[in-house]
Amino acid sequence: MKPHFLLSLWTAASLTVGAAGAFAQPPADPLPAWNDGPAKQAIVHFVQTTTETGSTNFVPVAERIATFDQDGTLWTEKPVVPQIMYCLDRVNVLAQAKPEIKNVEPFKTVLSGDRAAIAKLTLKDLEAVAAATLSGMTTEQFQEQVKQWLADATDPRWHRPYTELTYQPMQEVLTYLRTNGYKTYIVTGGGQDFVRVYAEQTYGIPPEQIVGTMGGTKYGYDRDGKPMFTKEPKLLLNDDQAGKPEGIHLMIGRRPHAAFGNSDGDRQMLEYTTAGDGARLAMLVLHDDAAREYAYGPAQGLPDTRIGNFPQRLYDQAQKRGWTVISMKNDWKKIFAFEGRQPIRKPR
Repeated sequence: MKPHFLLSLWTAASLTVGAAGAFAQPPADPLPAWNDGPAKQAIVHFVQTTTETGSTNFVPVAERIATFDQDGTLWTEKPVVPQIMYCLDRVNVLAQAKPEIKNVEPFKTVLSGDRAAIAKLTLKDLEAVAAATLSGMTTEQFQEQVKQWLADATDPRWHRPYTELTYQPMQEVLTYLRTNGYKTYIVTGGGQDFVRVYAEQTYGIPPEQIVGTMGGTKYGYDRDGKPMFTKEPKLLLNDDQAGKPEGIHLMIGRRPHAAFGNSDGDRQMLEYTTAGDGARLAMLVLHDDAAREYAYGPAQGLPDTRIGNFPQRLYDQAQKRGWTVISMKNDWKKIFAFEGRQPIRKPR
């Protein structure tokens, strides 16, 4: 082979490598729906410091646990939590099977369709509706009922399926954590069986990684002798407030290294998470964007609310303990993946 030909090959190779280096792209942003700021930086720093070999805060893969509240943290909880909407819609079906409830409160109010009156139902009333609509069927029948409702129901504001009302920035956090070896769990005050129906398709979180409010079941057999579970109106665990760390202990068995919430009902979960050794991440979503979603608190002078209450004392506790408060308005470039697109369903 002639020397000048070798020289040409070497020169071409050098130019190719040089060009590749000149046009090399920076690493892709794992959180593109987030504005640059303290909240985004806290997430990235936490992941880097707990996953880089040699870091003093390195967390073994088996211990990489992150827990997320759902309502108001992963998807919208206004104007009504989706599971409550499901229960209210099921009252019509229940009344067909049991006509006697039509004149019994709170079912009479629900069946009236009077939204103002329904909005005034007490927690005790809603618990009665939930007990009646979430029990009495097999677990398989319940799963099919929830699937059908989710396929048909739409949110009254955006006219989209509820499973499309997840927060894009939080979806990115879930993916980012899993990419770096974290196992993500939903720890919710919502019904465990309800969330398990759609969580894997919606969030990439399998049923066994859902910790929620647990109702009783009874083991039995169908007409063909096949084993089955029947849902009963019996509360086993109220997975809210102190029930969240209790549920984590019972169902996960490891203290999380990261926890995300949005209300006073998540406070104990964040306390429990940050009480552990090493690097910990605790974050609270503050709903302060009425234009793109909703604004409620009452922390920082925001409107008060019964659902997803974020009091000033929780905000102050977060500041004192080094928990990060996520401002929807300031920290998120976009809230929903569908922003800018037309609704795909007509209002019901």
